[in-house]
Amino acid sequence: MAKYILLGNWTDQGARNVKETVKRAKAAREAFAAVGVSAREWFFTMGRYDVVLTVESPDVATLAKATLALTRLGNMRVETLPSFGVDEMERILDELP
Repeated sequence: MAKYILLGNWTDQGARNVKETVKRAKAAREAFAAVGVSAREWFFTMGRYDVVLTVESPDVATLAKATLALTRLGNMRVETLPSFGVDEMERILDELP
């Protein structure tokens, strides 16, 4: 499965309902799992982003479905970054001409 890093920021609605953050995160994790995306790690952060997640998805279309379902709830905006572990990066580099 492909690995991604999701960077999230609360919308005004999400910030107003900050006390629901953990409850929303648990619901999002379950919704992701229902479409085949595994939320591996979930961090609440301080700084430029409010939330950082690592997820695994069978393909980018499945991840798009999961993140669009999350963002249409109106509490968060998400930026998606494909990511590669050390072994994957070594394979990519080995294939360079």
